[in-house]
Order: sequence, then C-alpha cells, then structure tokens
Amino acid sequence: QVQLVESGGGLVQAGGSLRLSCAASGRTFSSDTMAWFRHVPGKEREFVACISWSGVRTYYADSVKGRFTVSRDNAKNAVYLQMNSLKPEDTAVYYCAASRVFLATITNEYEYWGQGTQVTVSS
Repeated sequence: QVQLVESGGGLVQAGGSLRLSCAASGRTFSSDTMAWFRHVPGKEREFVACISWSGVRTYYADSVKGRFTVSRDNAKNAVYLQMNSLKPEDTAVYYCAASRVFLATITNEYEYWGQGTQVTVSS
C-alpha cells in the first residue's frame, strides 16, 4: 500500500520556524516530483513548493519564496519543508504529494497524497 505520511506540524508564533517531514512507503518515489500544498477551509488547495526527482530543481509559490525551503532524501524516501519567518496567513493543513510530472504545480497532476498536518501560526 502506497502511503505518504506528514509530520512536524504544530502551533508556532509569528516569526517562528517549523520543519515538516513526509515519509513515503509502499514504493520508491525517487523518480517523482514531490511537493507540498496547503489548504484552508473555504479555499482551494494551494501549491506551496515542489522539488524535482534529483533534488536539483525547486519551485516555490511567490507567497513563500525566500522563507520556505523544500528538500528531499531519496535514500530515506522522504521530503521536507523548512518553514521560516512564519506568518499567520501560513496557517493551514499542509499536504505532501507525489507526481510523475516534472515540477508539477497543479493538484490534478499529483497522484499520491498524504493525510496532512496542521500548521497554526499565532500573531
């Protein structure tokens, strides 16, 4: 069974940092683009960041550029999201996802999804 499991969410004050992790199992994702999306109730799921299979290429939403860093460890079948200088508007459920499309940014291009981890940033 293919699974993506996120962890590392929590409550943090504005300006603080969190590091999200996504552990994959069931198959290797070393050839996939891996991404982070986020969702706030009442809004559409929003692309945050993605990373190419090799880890060399990354792409970020403008809203997080310069504050968030996506990375991966193919040996561990894992992907990470380091979030710095957090703002209250970063509050959301964060999802890890995998796609066979190079640097995909659209939800429909992602085949596998985790269950999400809540990030809450207080002002």
